[in-house]
Amino acid sequence: MAHCFFMKSREGGSDKERPLLSVVDDDESVRESLPDLLKEFGFAAQTFSSAEEFLSSDCLDKTSCLILDVAMPGMSGPELYQELRRRGRDMPIIFITGQRDENVRARVLKQASAGFLLKPFSDGALLTAIKMALHAT
Repeated sequence: MAHCFFMKSREGGSDKERPLLSVVDDDESVRESLPDLLKEFGFAAQTFSSAEEFLSSDCLDKTSCLILDVAMPGMSGPELYQELRRRGRDMPIIFITGQRDENVRARVLKQASAGFLLKPFSDGALLTAIKMALHAT
């Protein structure tokens, strides 16, 4: 089981827990690069190589926003979204994908995700999607 680690930031002399953003992507380069960027943005970050790994982690209830790959071996991103709903877990989800298929985009957006980004995406586009996702909660 993966364990969640929270970093605290010091603001105005008090410790403040950073929101946890969980990244679920089978692409190792994404799992290696995104946490550093998310930490630069001021968030805590945890990565998972599969939907199943995320579901079995203790991060499930601690995640403020999920950054989720659409196409993965095993359970896909949209299937994980459905499983979270089945379990009564409601968290904003930013879907990411390298697939340039408009049908995929339309199907994913119908699932009420907080955002949809095509890989490669810019740092600014990711930060905007995160801010919108967290503001919506």
